[in-house]
Amino acid sequence: MIWKAVLIGFILDILLGDPEWMPHPAVLMGKAISALEKRLRAILPKTPQGEKTGGVILAVTLPVGTLIISGGLCWACWRIHPILGLALQSFWCWQALAMRCLAKESKNVWRCLKNEGIDAARKAVARIVGRDTAELTQQGVTKAAVETVAENFSDGVWAPMLYMLIGGAPLALTYKSINTMDSMVGYKNDRYLYFGRAAAKLDDAANFIPSRIAALLWVIASPLSGGSIRGSWRIWRRDRRNHASPNSAQTESACAGSLGVQLAGPASYFGKRVEKPFIGDALREIEPDDILRTNRMMVTASFLGLVIGLGVHLAVVRVVAGLFIAG
Repeated sequence: MIWKAVLIGFILDILLGDPEWMPHPAVLMGKAISALEKRLRAILPKTPQGEKTGGVILAVTLPVGTLIISGGLCWACWRIHPILGLALQSFWCWQALAMRCLAKESKNVWRCLKNEGIDAARKAVARIVGRDTAELTQQGVTKAAVETVAENFSDGVWAPMLYMLIGGAPLALTYKSINTMDSMVGYKNDRYLYFGRAAAKLDDAANFIPSRIAALLWVIASPLSGGSIRGSWRIWRRDRRNHASPNSAQTESACAGSLGVQLAGPASYFGKRVEKPFIGDALREIEPDDILRTNRMMVTASFLGLVIGLGVHLAVVRVVAGLFIAG
């Protein structure tokens, strides 16, 4: 049943994206994170060790709770009727994916750059990036959008797809809870330096393998969507570690090499300039149309991931079923 739910969820994401009116599990996860943080900070010592302990409790409670609740609901629905179980899993698989939403938001940045001017483009890109955008130039806005599409292909499309292929919607939602937790508390600032450490480390671990597979999918997708496979492979091999995170530069480097542009470099976060290494070679200046090119590669890589992932999943299921029959 898992492969059917993944396929249906993928199709629903293509057709409908993430409607604003529809309640999303990430919103509930965010509220749970905020409530748990508030409670833990109130009862634990306000010391580095106390904050680390609170962070560990949060990093265990949310994913385990998500897995138990979502898994229990899927099992209950399946017990009522297999079609109901499939419907719930398909719905949650749809909600775990963000391909159409990512393409839509980044294309809105491109549209603003083309038609509405730099101020509108800065506001549009601020919806999808964490850096300060008020002073970004046209190239800065373009670079931010391209980097976001490349990086979020891994944690917004491929990683949840991989986890749902392994453990269905419950495991995909568990991954999303880890990712949401990191996006809320996994910062190295005064408030979260200690409290968010466990969440950040857990997110790094959850994305370690998916991000590297995602980079390889991007390399393969490059020539199929107008990019350079040689450049993508070369820059990925050279620059995939050019980031403080062990995972973020994986798909960014593959994207930079495919386009022949330079990404990353210094950026401003919460008013502070952060020195970051560059990724890729500036064989040409980055331009707004690179956002559309990046979207094409992201969509192509998503389809490749779906086809390959479903093929491997079905092959493993067949082998396991054969072993049970033989036993």
